[in-house]
Amino acid sequence: MDQTTGFPISRRRFVQGVVGGVAAMGMLGTAGRTHGETAPSGRVNLALLGCGGRGVSLVQEFIHLEEAQFLAVCDCFQDRREKLRDDLNTFYGGEVVQAYADYREILAREDIDAVIVATPDHWHVHMAMDAAKQGKDMYVEKPLGVSMCWAWKLRKVIERSGAVFQYGTQQRSTPIFRQACELARNGYLGEIERIDTWCPDISSQFAHFHRPEFGCTEPAPIPEGFDYPMWLGPAPVTPYTRDRCTSFGAWHVYDNALGFIAGWGAHPLDIAQWGLDMDHSGPVHYEGEGSIPELGLYDGIDSWDMQCRYANGVNMRFMGHRVAEPVVTAYRPWMDHGTTFFGSEGWVSVDRAGIHASDDSLLEITLKEDDVHLRAPQSHAHDFLHCVLNRETPISSFEAALRSDTICHLCDIAIRLDRSIDWDPEMEQIVGDSPEEHLATLMLERTPRAPWGI
Repeated sequence: MDQTTGFPISRRRFVQGVVGGVAAMGMLGTAGRTHGETAPSGRVNLALLGCGGRGVSLVQEFIHLEEAQFLAVCDCFQDRREKLRDDLNTFYGGEVVQAYADYREILAREDIDAVIVATPDHWHVHMAMDAAKQGKDMYVEKPLGVSMCWAWKLRKVIERSGAVFQYGTQQRSTPIFRQACELARNGYLGEIERIDTWCPDISSQFAHFHRPEFGCTEPAPIPEGFDYPMWLGPAPVTPYTRDRCTSFGAWHVYDNALGFIAGWGAHPLDIAQWGLDMDHSGPVHYEGEGSIPELGLYDGIDSWDMQCRYANGVNMRFMGHRVAEPVVTAYRPWMDHGTTFFGSEGWVSVDRAGIHASDDSLLEITLKEDDVHLRAPQSHAHDFLHCVLNRETPISSFEAALRSDTICHLCDIAIRLDRSIDWDPEMEQIVGDSPEEHLATLMLERTPRAPWGI
């Protein structure tokens, strides 16, 4: 590893040997290509929007790939964007990458083919929509956003533009998750009867990250070199505090995100949807309970236990960490996230550390030729680049993103209103016309702050 950049030295040596000539030629890529055309050079010119921890991690995933070339980075924190710019230029061996404070300047560049959106959640839809309108493809981190109405509008823009959209649910590109879903999809567990899904909640994370509980609400001076109004963007104007614009603030302040019920929940829910072949649908009934912090800055759902029933009768239990631990450890070793498919003839459970089953022989099954074989990309990043170059639909499609995001939003609404929700996944609307249903429907929308209208 290179100690200054953290990137593998082999890739750096390769790029240093060739990047000078490519840079002199104007960074040959897919510049000038319209949606539907194949890149003549076989390389995708990328821009990163959001240079925090997740953004840097994604750079490390993409930069190993010969099809990827970063040309720009953007962040509201000057030190972050300039540090990443400098690291990338060291990596490439030349002044290749430029840093921006305003993502719209990047989208105006004709030589940028695709963007990676790794900002706080409240920016995801706006940036993706603007990218699609400017003819850019996009890799967008989860969750999709803070408003279902915004997401539905983004769907229309993507459909009209033909943009390639990859969702950041990278578990789909991991063999053990694919294996679990193939066992469920092909009947090796018998008829699927129920599912457990779970992930970290707010309180389970404080000790792990050595953070004070629930965040400080005391207003503080805005740090030098930080564009706070731009960071807020479409979110309401609120006083800056020391915890608001940290990762925890971005994850758990309701103005900016739904909390881990969506930001982490997107992962196990996505695998449940994939294993049930429900990427174009979802549960029809939601009920359960959850808690919201009463003090402090963080006001996302803290802990939850939701029952989500599909039209075919399959019930999915969606739980936060503290609810899930005694439930899950009754049948398998504990991990703070995962998805379990329970069938009439056995179960399989998967997380990022491994895969478990009611009978180990299930994990030795070799799929038959006529079984459902799910896609097996080399990696999530590689799948995105392949689809950009070949104008194909990535493994984590926009529709899959929208449908798993819907589950998160409806669970959030049910908890906040302390009532059950009936949902029509075909019409994409809450069922019923009582004042209670109307209030729930209103919660699917948010009014973005001017001038950031949708």
